[in-house]
Amino acid sequence: MADPLDDLLAEHADLEARLADPAVHADQAVARELGRRYAEIGPVVAASHERDALRGDLEAARELEMAEEAAELEQQVRALDERIRHLLIPKDPTDAKDVILEVKAGEGGDESALFAGDLVRMYTRYAEARGWRLEVLEATEGELGGYKDVSLAVKSRDPDNPVYGRLKYEGGVHRVQRVPVTESQGRIHTSAAGVLVLPEAEDVDVTIDQNDLRIDVYRSSGPGGQSVNTTDSAVRITHLPTGVTVSMQNEKSQLQNREAGMRVLRARLLALALEEQAARDAATRGSQIRTMDRSEKIRTYNFPDNRVADHRSGYKANNLDKVLDGELDPVIQSLVDADAEAALKGDPHP
Repeated sequence: MADPLDDLLAEHADLEARLADPAVHADQAVARELGRRYAEIGPVVAASHERDALRGDLEAARELEMAEEAAELEQQVRALDERIRHLLIPKDPTDAKDVILEVKAGEGGDESALFAGDLVRMYTRYAEARGWRLEVLEATEGELGGYKDVSLAVKSRDPDNPVYGRLKYEGGVHRVQRVPVTESQGRIHTSAAGVLVLPEAEDVDVTIDQNDLRIDVYRSSGPGGQSVNTTDSAVRITHLPTGVTVSMQNEKSQLQNREAGMRVLRARLLALALEEQAARDAATRGSQIRTMDRSEKIRTYNFPDNRVADHRSGYKANNLDKVLDGELDPVIQSLVDADAEAALKGDPHP
């Protein structure tokens, strides 16, 4: 069986030789792709070379019977062994994509809509902290506030700060335990909201035949059916082969609603294609599909105890107020680490 590290070292040497050839740079697209891949595998190659050098020093220390120095070098080699193991975990190319994030109120009526609003605020603050740009594509507000459903586009300007690789862990059912504003007896209620995280598709990811679309236009309306627009600006797009439907009415322009709807449609079709591919090969099913399953309650937000608990990684902390204010990184990092450990063990379903 081929050693993946040996394969990467050979690929790195080949890329280095090709990038040194002036003829390669005649095609800038090819040169950029080679350069991207060269930079991508650079860290594991550098770590391997560093480990080789340390092993040489370790062998010399043992020959000279320098026990203390040898013990220190052994520890450094073990640390590099572990780092290389993590660097060799296959990267999910979808992680680098931007995101369409949908939050929908679930069980709990008005309280669920208020909780959905809390989640939207949490993701907005988190996006601001990460330096991402967030755009509201479509929103239906609840009667007492919050959202019945909302679609957000989250984008990164920095390729080293990708969106989907972090937010994909947010997909699923989020449960809240607190005293609702509508509760006069002070009793704690449980309600839920669903979060769906879709990698935003580019035109090259999903090909949509315009003949496969049915586009209906209608007059948009607000809560209670009150008209908020006197023209047929709202758009409903149905992808006939799959039955996937997207409705947009947030913008005053029919064209703007159509463009926003197509963005969401492409993201949903990409997610569907990824899920179908994973179903055909369950062994390669990754976390980006697993976390889209709405049937599993992934996290509980307990207001009386100021506690947040993630049921996948086992993360628990009494800092719910900070998490809802956008300090999500410790929670998400616990899931990133759990996925990495599972991958090292060869388990696709941590």
